Amino acid sequence: MKTILVAALFGLMTSILCTPLVVRYFRSHGFGQEIREDGPQSHLIKRGTPTMGGVAIMGSTIVGYVAAHLVAAVRHDHAGPTASGLLLLFLMLGSGGVGFLDDLIKLRRRRNLGLRARAKFLGQLGVALVFGAGAMMFKAHNGLTPASKHLSYVRDLAPLSLGVVGFLVLAYLIVTATTNAVNLTDGMDGLVAGSAAMVMGAYTLITFIQFKNVCGVRHPAGCYIVRDPQDLALIAAAAMGACFGFLWWNASPAQIFMGDTGSMALGGLMAGLAILSRTELLLVVLGGLFAVVTLSSVIQTGWFKFTRIKTGTGRRVFRMAPFHHHFELGGWDEVTTIVRFWIVGGLAVAFGMGLFYAEFVSYG
Repeated sequence: MKTILVAALFGLMTSILCTPLVVRYFRSHGFGQEIREDGPQSHLIKRGTPTMGGVAIMGSTIVGYVAAHLVAAVRHDHAGPTASGLLLLFLMLGSGGVGFLDDLIKLRRRRNLGLRARAKFLGQLGVALVFGAGAMMFKAHNGLTPASKHLSYVRDLAPLSLGVVGFLVLAYLIVTATTNAVNLTDGMDGLVAGSAAMVMGAYTLITFIQFKNVCGVRHPAGCYIVRDPQDLALIAAAAMGACFGFLWWNASPAQIFMGDTGSMALGGLMAGLAILSRTELLLVVLGGLFAVVTLSSVIQTGWFKFTRIKTGTGRRVFRMAPFHHHFELGGWDEVTTIVRFWIVGGLAVAFGMGLFYAEFVSYG
């Protein structure tokens, strides 16, 4: 438990202290955000705010993780970084790298459009396949791999074995869906940083419970077959701290945006935690806010295309998608919208944790 607290503390302090340095560097190099012209007009004043702040989140997460392992080494608590932990960090950095390229193209070309959709999906495919292949390869002494071939909810759904190919397809779908869902939600100051911090907090608790009840030589009722839950808890805690530290500077009025670099990195972390902790379907509940925002964009685009085919004139369900801009254009100010969406995100996390805990106590 102490190493988890160390990871969270170092992630928080590194993020809150170093993000201003990132702001200063990006501002001096003209790394300012371009704002979409068809968005809320109140956002136009944000043009030029430093972006790509996700590098601070990723860096702080790594610092928190490394610091926790150094403390553990001094205390002789455990053996050091694991395959699960390193794969999860790879997925965070790989997904964030795709977002970084997207942000860099926007900055170079002074526009709000970066990588083309095909290039972005190909980048996510490459990262997801490397992560998925690694999650099937590195076996522990007991033969357990970081991920399993089964679809999971709170633990593996045993009859639903997907095979290696099926798992790789599933990993790609989860990674792509989650990274793009978080990316779509990132449209207001602090919205994603605060919401992601709650999801990371939930995964810190989930993986800690799994660590305390992991299956050993014997398999008592209710134990968890997860390879490296303690290492997953360290990364989740470090990321939670990093998100809170970044939120200090990202809260309205934001001094820096996380950009696609940060939103895709956090999406990759959520996807990796769900896969490696065997809670893939539970992620839909824990990340309910991101799912609703994504659904709003799908509904908006689908209805517009359908009505344009049927009537020749496209119609919209919402004033603007993603969903949070609908309320902003309806008269809610930005801070009110953000806080209310944080409440929705918190309720989703609480409900997801309730489902996890109810299943846990059902075993007595």
